[in-house]
Amino acid sequence: MREYLAFDLGASSGKICRGSFDGSKLTLSQAHAFPNHIIQLGEGLYWDFLYIFGQMCTGLLKAAASRPFDSFGIDSFNNDFSFISPAGSLLQPVRSYRDPRTRRHEDAIYRRISPQALYRLTGNQLAPFNTFMQLAAMREDREDAWLDRAERLLFLPDLLGYYLTGEQYTEYSVAAETQMLDWDSRDWIEELLQLLNISREMFAPIVMPGSIVGQASAPFLRQWQLKPFRHVAVCEHDTASAFLAAPAGADTAILSCGTWTILGAENDRPMINGFGFQHNIANEGSLPGHHRICYNVMGLWILQQLKAGLALAGQEYTYAGIQEAALDSEPFGAFINPDDPVFYPPGGMARTIRENTLGGAGARDDLEPAGLFRCVYESLAFQYRWALSKLEILLGRKFSAVSLIGGGARDRVLCQFTANALGLPVHAGPVEASSAGNILVQMLADGAIANIAQGRDIIRESFDLSTYLPRNEATWETQYHRFLALAHPEDK
Repeated sequence: MREYLAFDLGASSGKICRGSFDGSKLTLSQAHAFPNHIIQLGEGLYWDFLYIFGQMCTGLLKAAASRPFDSFGIDSFNNDFSFISPAGSLLQPVRSYRDPRTRRHEDAIYRRISPQALYRLTGNQLAPFNTFMQLAAMREDREDAWLDRAERLLFLPDLLGYYLTGEQYTEYSVAAETQMLDWDSRDWIEELLQLLNISREMFAPIVMPGSIVGQASAPFLRQWQLKPFRHVAVCEHDTASAFLAAPAGADTAILSCGTWTILGAENDRPMINGFGFQHNIANEGSLPGHHRICYNVMGLWILQQLKAGLALAGQEYTYAGIQEAALDSEPFGAFINPDDPVFYPPGGMARTIRENTLGGAGARDDLEPAGLFRCVYESLAFQYRWALSKLEILLGRKFSAVSLIGGGARDRVLCQFTANALGLPVHAGPVEASSAGNILVQMLADGAIANIAQGRDIIRESFDLSTYLPRNEATWETQYHRFLALAHPEDK
């Protein structure tokens, strides 16, 4: 029996899962879980890195108490970073990608380099959360001391790995999300470094997923009274890990659904052209041969924020209660465009939805919580269909099914509405896709599997997957065109 641990950090929670592989099946068990959230300090939004690191260590202790493990890998959301001194001290709190500073300086940044030029260089989604935008905003805010004098910049999963092993590196799938990486050379783009006036030496060496980047350091093992273990650079971008665990064929699109929803497909090479720029389609990194072409949708963030805001107002809903309320509400009563930037910041989501429904003459104050939930579910499902149509055009492929992975796979309303809207079967699961994909890369590094195709066969045999078939297709087809006319009139 081979034993692996995966630390999966999301925007709303983190967990350590154990993967036990007996040679044919992979069993996942949760060793530790904790809530994660953004902290507002003044006008800035931050992650509590010290808390996150402590929770990771607590999870390692809990897992080790049951039985030993062979290796460990970290995946998380991407683009966020901090700086360390020559002595290894943490110099700055980790800013959240939702911090408003990039929105504040967006116009000034795009005067330095046009969106078209930036997309042509990188093929990344144009978005305020990218690392390039965060670094450019720091220059605009005159935070030059960090950029000019820090020893090194480390991205969040690599920063956690550094304080575990003492090794400094940047994993490829994380580097590929920064809006600063050249796909051919797999190195930083000199033109963008010069524009930011940042030294190449600020960045750690880039390593490919599946690399064994070190052992837990002796001081770390002594402090936490743990036995030695290997640290593997997995696909440290959580969505890249999740995609690897999708039991998908070539004609199946992948929908990784959590705080964000990333709808995409694997391709053997980047696709960077005018159509991709027009529709802001992202090229994202993975293992060699598993390059991802993706469209990012705001995702379950809107429901998470809606739930949190209603709780503050004394209206408590479980996620099961949200699903039941949505099913009991009037269908197609209101739509939103989930990708409207107004839904990006935290707080006040019920009001934001009511004030930004499509096609109305004013705020929809009549929308009670159940109607808000239904509006979000239906709008997300229709936005998935719109995004899938753009991916099919770019790739020149038609998809016959969707593999829905991640936390959204346990949401039966989301899965069924997605099948209805797309008119395609939706295969839901695994729920813990990021952890499973994290462990598959550790298994590759360990020699337990030969390739990801073998790993996906193991996923199919190891997890209970559900299939949702389309219902009421004629009604959903009619309503999709209504949504399209409101949210994307250019496609009418």
